[in-house]
Amino acid sequence: MDLDLSSEDAAFRDEVRAFIATNYPQEMRVPNPETDLTKEQSLLWHRILHKKGWVAPLWPKEYGGPGWSVTQRFIFEQETSRAGTLPPLAFSVTMVGPVIYTFGNDAQKKKFLPRILSGDDWWCQGYSEPGAGSDLASVRTKAVRDGDHYIVNGHKTWTTLAQHADWIFCLVRTDPGAKPQAGISFLLIDMKSPGVTVRPIITIDGSHEVNDVFLEDVRVPVENLIGEENKGWTYAKFLLGNERTSMAGIGRSTRYLKRLKHVVKTEIGEDDPTFGELIKEIARVELDVLALEATELRIIAQMSRGIDPGPAASLFKIRGTEIFQRITDLMHQAIGNYGLAIREHPVSANRFMPGPDYGHTATEKYLNSRKLSIYGGSNEIQRNIIAKAVLGL
Repeated sequence: MDLDLSSEDAAFRDEVRAFIATNYPQEMRVPNPETDLTKEQSLLWHRILHKKGWVAPLWPKEYGGPGWSVTQRFIFEQETSRAGTLPPLAFSVTMVGPVIYTFGNDAQKKKFLPRILSGDDWWCQGYSEPGAGSDLASVRTKAVRDGDHYIVNGHKTWTTLAQHADWIFCLVRTDPGAKPQAGISFLLIDMKSPGVTVRPIITIDGSHEVNDVFLEDVRVPVENLIGEENKGWTYAKFLLGNERTSMAGIGRSTRYLKRLKHVVKTEIGEDDPTFGELIKEIARVELDVLALEATELRIIAQMSRGIDPGPAASLFKIRGTEIFQRITDLMHQAIGNYGLAIREHPVSANRFMPGPDYGHTATEKYLNSRKLSIYGGSNEIQRNIIAKAVLGL
């Protein structure tokens, strides 16, 4: 297997690097863009990419995608991740967009896809519920048909950035008498509809990133049903496959490893007894990143020949998230006492933070990254998938 880039792909990589260096907005270059930016600031890069025609690498050209090869998509993801750019909102571009153009009807494609590409519509994901997280087939939010509408009642939770959202895509139960997976539908709901209430959940790092979403007698037009009624589990699995495949995070881990090495050399002298152990741990993590990158390249090579990655998506999700959690753990060890401080939110709060800049957000990142092995299907569930689909257990 040849993993070297062709001359054309190498030229494309250089083009992407140059475009990022020239066009990524300075005001988005903040320590934690996921929580430090306003909605409008978060959309700046999205709109620049949209103007360039690069906002939706996964999409076919006929729906507004760039028409890239699998390798070009991989290069773009790697380069933007290594550069630390905030990607376009995944719930819109990576998740619901492909569901709509794959399973939606022509009217739905015409209505929703252009506004996803432009950033005019901000989407959130209505999957998890208080009693249905990794066991997603247990969703209890009900949608009862009433003429040309569904009447929806239920409670979604851990809904990321719902406070900004224009629309939510929801898994709802339309046939309570069917087997769990067989009675679920995929419904698009306008967040401005009467009966939709968003309440913030403040996470352990002190940020407002996730929310509870309550749905009380919300009237949703039947035309907002994706595909067939009671077939939503099929569309949900398709969406989660796209989500998990993007979780390897090689570029992000490589970027944070470089920062971690700098911090260790700066904060811990070579004569310190902890220096050697930290360097060994960093070397182990670096080897894990290289091994995962090689695996990802093998999968990319297969996909370029039309072979579906299958359960490899679960492998990327497990290893990618655990590697990054380990990096944030080591960073937290390396910064020592500076890790006792945590910023106030909002970021503009007038509070002095002692120590170097890299210590100001390390604790936030450590705390926030605890979620990575849970969302998108917990890593325990992903191991079950691999055990069943790959090992035949």
